[in-house]
Amino acid sequence: MAGRSARVRRSLFAAHPARTVVLAFATVIALGTGLLALSVSAEDGTATGLVTALFTSTSAVCVTGLAVVDTGTYWSGFGEGVILALIQVGGFGIMTMASLLALLVSGKLRLRLQLTAQAETKSLDIGDVRRVLLGVAGTTLIVELAVGAVLSLRFRFGYDNPIGDAVYLGYFHAVSAFNNAGFGLHADSLTRYSDDPWVTLPVAVAVILGGLGFPVLLEMQRHRNRRRTTGRRNWTLHTKLTLTATVVLLAVGTLLTCLLEWTNSRTLGAYDWPEKLLNGFFHSTMTRTAGFNSLDIGAMHASTLLMTCMLMFLGGGSAGTAGGIKVTTFAVLAVAIIAEVRGEPNSSVLGRRLAPHVLRQALTVALLGIGLVMSATLALLSTTELPFEGVLFEVVSAFGTVGLSTGITADFPPAGQLILILLMFIGRLGPVTLVSALALRERTRRYELPEERPVIG
Repeated sequence: MAGRSARVRRSLFAAHPARTVVLAFATVIALGTGLLALSVSAEDGTATGLVTALFTSTSAVCVTGLAVVDTGTYWSGFGEGVILALIQVGGFGIMTMASLLALLVSGKLRLRLQLTAQAETKSLDIGDVRRVLLGVAGTTLIVELAVGAVLSLRFRFGYDNPIGDAVYLGYFHAVSAFNNAGFGLHADSLTRYSDDPWVTLPVAVAVILGGLGFPVLLEMQRHRNRRRTTGRRNWTLHTKLTLTATVVLLAVGTLLTCLLEWTNSRTLGAYDWPEKLLNGFFHSTMTRTAGFNSLDIGAMHASTLLMTCMLMFLGGGSAGTAGGIKVTTFAVLAVAIIAEVRGEPNSSVLGRRLAPHVLRQALTVALLGIGLVMSATLALLSTTELPFEGVLFEVVSAFGTVGLSTGITADFPPAGQLILILLMFIGRLGPVTLVSALALRERTRRYELPEERPVIG
């Protein structure tokens, strides 16, 4: 009987990979909530309320960074350790970790388990799943160790922190940055280091690498080795689109931040021009779902907040630690618009034609994301008297799993915080599970209906 039950569970697990991913994340969030609710997790030794513990656990597992209490002062060392572990697990991907453990134990992956792992890793080749899973672990370790070492040295010799504190600060922020979580141990995030490129730039590099997506990083490494031997570089369309869109959005975000905030005495106006460029670039990078800030978000102009919302909604690369609708979704929609304006029958980019179902999936993800943001904003406005621009910013930050805030997160009532919790969960898993479900449900119709054209515009 026990063996039959186990077979049934494995069958259900294999048949519903997206459902399994959601269940795994929910389980870890519940476990994290229980640990953070313990009295040992709080600095003052008192038990934490359920909503606060659930909010923090969800924000950590979904690598968002929004917080209703100050991480560095409210939580004890044990609580901070729990948060760091949840960030690492969430960034790595529950199913990626589960598949890697299965690989290490059994020595092989079944076809269905490979398909399930692909729902989280989005590996393009089923035969590469083993390499992807091991590459994820290796890439994560290398980047976090390297960035953590740089930050630790800077905190030790640049700010005279004791060596233990410097190492703890360095590696906590390195893990949080690479996983695009945005959790920091200072109440002002990284504003105290706004003029220090030895802190902000390593954090920005970790955020960008984590936000590109593991398949892109692994392909870049693989083709770098191939170029050494053949002299040629042949990247996939996914990698080309991700890298191109990332560079363009980083440049546009930096330019707009500097232009909009250049004379604002409460943000960039207080710095010399090299520091303005540094902080403009850092802010643009953090909008890619990282959540650290070197400038006071609440002091920014409304135009800057709107621009930031747009970048947060787009997010980073697929199969990485970033959130949002993903830059490839944005790139596909942009290509489709250009093709329609030109009157071309097919959408093509970089010498490749995009399949119609790819366009439909991109449009579905984008429109559902917009609908969710608008619905959540309306729901939150009905529960609080907070200003519209602050509420919208908070909603987009939660959906995009960014973590940037104008400082009003703790001002929401419990009902509002529960809405943000749901947004963070959907924002982290929604695009992954939605696209997986759409791909699995795709089928060929044996007939065509009569064509008719409705009036557009």
